Amino acid sequence: MHPAFSILFFTTLAGAAQGLVFTLALAALFGLGLAPGFLSVALGVAEVLLVAGLAASFMHLGRKTRAWRAVLMWRTSWMSREVIVLPVFIALVALWWLSLRLDIGAPWSWLLPLLVLYGAALLWYCTAMIYACLRFIQEWAHPLTIVNFTLIGLSSGLVLACAMAAAWGEARFAQVFGPWALVATLAAWAARAGSLKRNAGLRHKSTLQSATGIRTHKLVQKSMGMSAGSFNTREFFHGASLAAFRNMKLGFLLLAFVLPALLAAWGVASGAALPWLLAVLVQAPGLLAERWFFFAQAKHPQNLYYQVVS
Repeated sequence: MHPAFSILFFTTLAGAAQGLVFTLALAALFGLGLAPGFLSVALGVAEVLLVAGLAASFMHLGRKTRAWRAVLMWRTSWMSREVIVLPVFIALVALWWLSLRLDIGAPWSWLLPLLVLYGAALLWYCTAMIYACLRFIQEWAHPLTIVNFTLIGLSSGLVLACAMAAAWGEARFAQVFGPWALVATLAAWAARAGSLKRNAGLRHKSTLQSATGIRTHKLVQKSMGMSAGSFNTREFFHGASLAAFRNMKLGFLLLAFVLPALLAAWGVASGAALPWLLAVLVQAPGLLAERWFFFAQAKHPQNLYYQVVS
């Protein structure tokens, strides 16, 4: 598949914001005693990331004025459900931030964190199911897709939360959630490695023989099926060389998981802010590279007709 950068930014930014809010909600519900100023700023950062992700998703639309029609198929479409859940989640985060600014106490002090906790989990599930429900793309049609979206979002959100807490002076927060950031990053690494191993061993159901109806074992594709490029040749194949594809895989494993895990371990051991800030800076491009690889690795069956040119 050809990765659309608007979707890369949307899923990366929204996932990190969900992880950040999820972490803040847990801290509030378990009575960690966060400073109102820190909690307000952290929620503001999450809101900015969510709105920026939503704005990026609009860039993927051909006719942006018809974006509202995306909700009409909510009974059957996971994308429609995501389009509904995302604004609701943004509104809940904004309400929580506003309740802090207005110093509103119970029941909102525990009800809103609980709602955003469930909202973050539901949004992860809806976003992941957009891809996991596509059975004809075998690289995505697996429960690991849901696991990866959730764990990568948790990892990036926890790392960001710990970086902000360490920089703000919330030592207690970093002490409690620092180890969990390390665990989440290692778990995300293990799950993503599992999906890579699974996809490397896939035997695709669609073949040149099944696509053309020609059953010979020595069938070879010699052309893209047309004399010039088209929407099919542009949008369903990434166009990167095999070397670039492999380098992207190594790059995202290093930047999104290995280095952040090492820096998180340093941050847990030292209690300093620097390793957490470095982890955020290193992980951000790694997450974009991971999401690019997620889309690029998927092999759409239509490429049996249009992909190969010899």
